[in-house]
Amino acid sequence: MSLPLDIRSDHKDPSMGTLEKQLICPICLDVFTKPVVILPCLHNLCRKCANELYQPSLFQVGIGGRFRCPSCRREVVLDRHGVYGLQRNLLVENIIDVYKQESESSRPPPPKPVEQFNCAEHEDEKLNIYCITCQVPTCSLCKVFGAHKNCQVVPLPDVYQQQKADLSDRVASLVATNDRLQSFVNELEALSRNIEENSRIQKQILSEKFDRMSAILEERRKIMTQQITFEQEEKTGWAQSLLQTYSEHADTNSKLIQEAQNAIEEPEMASFVQTSKDIIERVGIASNCFTLETLVPDYENMDHYNVDFDAEERILHQLDFLEIEEEVEETPDEPESEPESEPEPVLTPESDREPDQDLKSEASEVTNPTPETLEDTWGQVDGCGDIRKVSVCEKNSLSTSQVVTLVLYFLAFLVILQRIWGSIQCLIFI
Repeated sequence: MSLPLDIRSDHKDPSMGTLEKQLICPICLDVFTKPVVILPCLHNLCRKCANELYQPSLFQVGIGGRFRCPSCRREVVLDRHGVYGLQRNLLVENIIDVYKQESESSRPPPPKPVEQFNCAEHEDEKLNIYCITCQVPTCSLCKVFGAHKNCQVVPLPDVYQQQKADLSDRVASLVATNDRLQSFVNELEALSRNIEENSRIQKQILSEKFDRMSAILEERRKIMTQQITFEQEEKTGWAQSLLQTYSEHADTNSKLIQEAQNAIEEPEMASFVQTSKDIIERVGIASNCFTLETLVPDYENMDHYNVDFDAEERILHQLDFLEIEEEVEETPDEPESEPESEPEPVLTPESDREPDQDLKSEASEVTNPTPETLEDTWGQVDGCGDIRKVSVCEKNSLSTSQVVTLVLYFLAFLVILQRIWGSIQCLIFI
């Protein structure tokens, strides 16, 4: 069985052509036909071709024979079974099956036959006109004698050209629409990529900001913890030194009491009189010359390290992104008649300087604190909520610049208070 000619056409893969050359029988010059036998010289032949090459005579039937290999001319000796005694090459047969399957799959499909459209009523007549009334193609005989004799018809080529042009225009319009659609799809893909990239950048920036805030909080926590630890070590060291001193005194007194009790229990009067004088003196000295250290009331109290972070917590809970104000283009409008309003009080430079001078005087008092000023300062810190309320109420009577100036001075005042209080604590601990 040989392959058809169209399988070995110019359309197949070059690698398949190289494989085909290795599968050609040297006798029939075609692809091997199964079964394929292998000769002792390792060349392959179709069994049919080998049987045609070896034609035993009448006297050689059943006793074997010999012939020469058509490829290398080596003599092949056959047994009594003839060519049927040669071993089949199953590997080559499997390769032939795979080759045939690949060749058939790569074979181009056969061209479709040109359909001939004839009239259903007149089989020998071609469809050459188009019935406009019935919207179907038909033949000339149907127009003259058939069902379309009263219908309006036109030549089929005219309708063909018209509908073909209409379809081409619609296809061109669809292609243009599809191009715009594809362009919009590309813009959406670019938009999605930009959104992802911008979101990644903003997340990174936000994480860095929060990491910075966390680092600042951690630094402040260490500093404040060190302050508490410093005072703790100072007080604990003083208490431990007193504990060691008085413990030694208590041990000495206990030994002296035990020695005195042993002397009292001494039955010999002479021995007691000899030792009692020294013991009495030592007991009197231990009882009279020892004084206890006076402890400071609430020395162990650490309540002065209390903190109030409620305002900061509220601020942290209110953290949010900045609101971008949209710039609204101002259009010149005709001035409208406004109702007469009371004249606003005119602020003179002297009046502006008065809050500044008051703040400066308060700052100078803070730099040189006295007990009275410290009490007033803490009273002001405790009443900062009231000051904020008053400042909010005075917004209606002050200008924006003055309110901003007062807020800045107030913040500076709080910072100075914090630093002075830290310095005072350090001086107290030292």
